Amino acid sequence: MIKIKNCDWQGDGWTGGASAPIAQLQPPTAAVPEVLWLDPLAKLDSISRLWLRDAGMNVTAVTTLDELRSGFKRCRLIVLRLSEDTALLREVRALMAEVVVDVPVICRVDRGRLETAVMAMRDGASHVLGAEDWTRVAWADALALAAPDKPKAQTYVFADPVSQKLLALAQRVARAEVAALLTGPTGSGKEVLARILHEASPRRRGPFVGLNCAAMPESMIEDLLFGHEKGAFTGALRDHRGLFEQAEGGTLFLDEIGEMPVRLQAKLLRVLQERQLTRLGGQRVVSIDFRLIAATNRDLKAAIDAREFREDLYFRISTFALRLPRLAERPLDILPLAQLMLEMHGAPRQSWVITPQAQAQLLVHDWPGNVRELSNVMQRAIVLSVDGVVGLEHLIFDEFSGSRAFAAGQALGPVAEGVAENVAALRDCALPETGAGLDAAVRISEHRAIMAALSAAPSRAEAARALGISPRTLRYKLAQLKVHGLGVGTAEMALS
Repeated sequence: MIKIKNCDWQGDGWTGGASAPIAQLQPPTAAVPEVLWLDPLAKLDSISRLWLRDAGMNVTAVTTLDELRSGFKRCRLIVLRLSEDTALLREVRALMAEVVVDVPVICRVDRGRLETAVMAMRDGASHVLGAEDWTRVAWADALALAAPDKPKAQTYVFADPVSQKLLALAQRVARAEVAALLTGPTGSGKEVLARILHEASPRRRGPFVGLNCAAMPESMIEDLLFGHEKGAFTGALRDHRGLFEQAEGGTLFLDEIGEMPVRLQAKLLRVLQERQLTRLGGQRVVSIDFRLIAATNRDLKAAIDAREFREDLYFRISTFALRLPRLAERPLDILPLAQLMLEMHGAPRQSWVITPQAQAQLLVHDWPGNVRELSNVMQRAIVLSVDGVVGLEHLIFDEFSGSRAFAAGQALGPVAEGVAENVAALRDCALPETGAGLDAAVRISEHRAIMAALSAAPSRAEAARALGISPRTLRYKLAQLKVHGLGVGTAEMALS
C-alpha cells in the first residue's frame, strides 16, 4: 500500500509539503514514468503537457474510466481533477480494486475547497495539489510517487559453489523470460528459486501467484485456475477471476505440476499456446499475459511413459529446466541456512550461537528432508535453548531421517571441522533487485565459501578439493575476488 503523503494549506493553494531539490525533478535514467491524466473539466493543453514532461512525467490524457482501465498496466501514477466531491476518486479506487492494481492517485482540487481536499485524503488519495498549482516544488512529491518502489531485500543463501552456479544460471533464465521447469526433491527450495526467477525478471513489478497442484481435487484446481462466471454452478454468487488472470503481467507458479490431472493438462496446454481462456460458465474469451514457472519432484519422463503426463505439455513448460540439488549435495549452505533460520524463527533481537559440536553434527547429517527438515530441526532447537546457544543436546532429528550418529568429541575431517568453526564466514547474502546485484551476490557468497575452506584446510590444494575445484581454478578465483576488492587476508597468507 502506498503511504499517504502530507499536504499543507498555504493561503490560497495546496503545496506538496517540504521542498525538494530541483534535481529530483529531472527525468530518471530509466524509462520516463507514465502518468494517466483525467480531468472532466478541462483538456490537458500542450503547454502543461510539455511542462510535465520536462518535470520527468510522460502524461497521457484520458477522458473515460474505460480508457483509464486500459492504461493501468503501463502507468505509474494517476492524476485526477475533482470538482465538488470525491465521487470520481471513489470510482477510480473501486476500478483499481476490481482489476487488482495499486497505483498512487494524485488529486487536483480547486482553490478554497478545503473540505474536498480532506475528503480526498480520507478516500484514498496519495497526495493533493491545487488544480492550478504548477510549481516544481508542488509537483516534486508527485514525481517521487511515480518513481519505481525499491523492493525490500529478501534473504537467500548461496554459499556453496553448487548453489552459486545455480544462482548465476537462474539470473540468465530470469532475464530471458522463458518457461522454466524446476526439478528437485521435496523441501529443496523450489518455491524459493521460483521467487528468485520472478524478482530478477522484467516482470518483477507484477504479481507472483502460486498454486500447489497436489493439494486439492481436480474440480477445485480448474476453478482456481480458470475462474468462473456468476451462476456457473451452485454457490457461484459472483464473477471470480482465476489465477491465470490474477497473474496478469507477472508470474504464475504451478508447484507439483506432475500431480495435475491429465484432463487439466490438456486445458493448460491450450492456454499456454493461445494465451486465452474462457471462465467456467462463461462465453467471453479473455486474453492473458503471464510467465509460467512449474516445479515437480517427480520424474516427468517416467510419468510420460506411464501416460500420466502429456509429452507435449512437458516440452511446453520445460524450455529451460533447473535442477535443485539435495541439501547434502551443497554442504557449505547448511550452516549459514541454520543460522538464518534461527534468526527468522527466533525471538526478535535475540542473538544465536551454534556450538562447534552442533555445527559438526549438522554437517554430517544426511538431510533427506532437505531445507524443510533443517528448518524443523532449528525450530526445535529454538524451543529447547534458553540462552541463545544451540548445542548438540538441542538438535532433534526426525526418526526417519537416518542421521549418521555423532558423539561429542568424535573426530571429523580437518576441512569439515574447520568449516564448522568458521560459520561466521558463511553468512547469508541479500539478493538485490537487478542482475548486477545477483552477480555481486554470487561473488560475496563465493568469497565466504573460499574463506571458510582456506581457514579450515592445511593447504591450498586441500581447500580446493573441499570446494570441488582444481587448485588452478582456486588461484584464478582468488585473483578475481581481489579485483573486486574481496581479499582473503590471513586465511590465504597462512597457506601461501
